Amino acid sequence: MTGSSSDARNRVYLDWNATTPPHPAVLAAMAEAAHFGWANPASVHAPGRRARALVEDARAAVGRLAGRSERDVVFTSGGTEANNLALSGAPAVVTSRVEHPSITRVAEAAEERGAPVRWIRVGESGLVEPGAVADALAGLPAGAVVAVSAVNHETGVIAPLAEIATVVLRAGARLHVDAVQAIGRLPSALWQWGATLSVAAHKLRGPKGIGALVTEPGFVPAPVLRGGSQERGLRPGTVDAVALAGFRIAAERAEDGAGRYARLGPLRDRLERELGKLGRVNGAGAPRAPHVTNLSFDGVRGDELAAALDLEGISVSSGSACTAGTSEPSPVIRAMLGLERARSALRVSLGEESSEADIERLLAVVPVLLARTVERRSSAS
Repeated sequence: MTGSSSDARNRVYLDWNATTPPHPAVLAAMAEAAHFGWANPASVHAPGRRARALVEDARAAVGRLAGRSERDVVFTSGGTEANNLALSGAPAVVTSRVEHPSITRVAEAAEERGAPVRWIRVGESGLVEPGAVADALAGLPAGAVVAVSAVNHETGVIAPLAEIATVVLRAGARLHVDAVQAIGRLPSALWQWGATLSVAAHKLRGPKGIGALVTEPGFVPAPVLRGGSQERGLRPGTVDAVALAGFRIAAERAEDGAGRYARLGPLRDRLERELGKLGRVNGAGAPRAPHVTNLSFDGVRGDELAAALDLEGISVSSGSACTAGTSEPSPVIRAMLGLERARSALRVSLGEESSEADIERLLAVVPVLLARTVERRSSAS
């Protein structure tokens, strides 16, 4: 029965880019905090001070993870709000169509208001090229923001951030790095180049509904919410100390997360060797994170294949979880490789609990489902 404990035990979960299962240590920390840290962290009485201590401990942990001072950490509701906050008030925006919707939609809104927005074209690899960034920045006002994902949420393509950062600095612009899919998964040298960084706890086996924007000294974003003075007035509203107790543990675990994810490379490579015989790997020509693959199978809709796999007890996706439930093909794959390739795209993302047995099961089921699709097409013609 759907949603039963038996189904959960037997299910193969290969959608770690959408979200990660909360770690037992995270849940334990939150359960403990719920008993003594439930008060309003802004209150000056003893229960409030206990809650405030949880908030500041988490701030310090996220700062260490990001390689920044805890004073530069602003807590948000997640990566989406962090990206919105990072782009707020920007006089001009440079980005691409392969970014997360929380960046592209903000850029579209800025464009509608009349702000200069430059869209960088990407090739079949999905890479945002430094030269294209330099060209896009030409003639833009000082303080323009370049928004790039360290790791693409659908393809796993790793941006050349060191080179992009050099170009941005030379132009007097600011670089925002959406590091949601990179922090805790890749070595810091591959993502630690932004003036601002966005983080989401639930990508680190932490709780949902909490994240952070990590800034740099001297930079003050324009608030997107109005209210109290919490989080330096940048994110008004009562801070959830219980969620932050979980975020702290998730951030501390993530400090050595790159090693746990590196071991997934051989599993992902085997998946691509086998399924690549039946389809095509999207973004194969670029450096990619070791745990993600995105494949297109000609004549097969990615969302239908994902649904069929779900019935077989295997969880994958056909695109970003933030665009799930819509009929729109992946805008990322569409920008890279066109509409038909986007319609047939399927994302498989592994995590620290993924196993050889999980890969075996997926490899056994996908060819059967693809064969059924071919049979149905033959019968209908």
